[in-house]
Amino acid sequence: MNRRNILWSAVSSLGAMYAVRGAKAATATNASDKLKVAYHLNDAEKVNFVLGNIRNHIDGVGGPEHVTIALVIHGPALKAFHSARANPDVSKRIGDFSRDGVELAACGNTMKAQNVTLKDLLPGFVSAERGGVVRLAELQAQGYLYLRP
Repeated sequence: MNRRNILWSAVSSLGAMYAVRGAKAATATNASDKLKVAYHLNDAEKVNFVLGNIRNHIDGVGGPEHVTIALVIHGPALKAFHSARANPDVSKRIGDFSRDGVELAACGNTMKAQNVTLKDLLPGFVSAERGGVVRLAELQAQGYLYLRP
């Protein structure tokens, strides 16, 4: 075998090795490979838009088992999730997200300012006791990608 053939064989072997490694990475499905995304919502007029984005995100990746999503809500947007005034579409979407494993975090500071407790919000919410922006920072430190539609 001449030098050119030896070199070509070595380069081909390396290429095949990287191709197999890339294919394994592309098909990995364990929990640590799931994309983690934190959605930030504080504008009341964007509630339906953000909820639509989350639904499209879950559907676009093939279901909730392929993504971990957290929705952090503070400011005026939280009023849309008060049980007493939530419209039926928002209530249904929040119920679906809760069943899909989406973390629904309400800012503790906003809850105090609006004089509401978790019991006053739609089912499925948890309190971001130290604040919505603190929770967003914590999620980012855990590797979540930050989206503010």
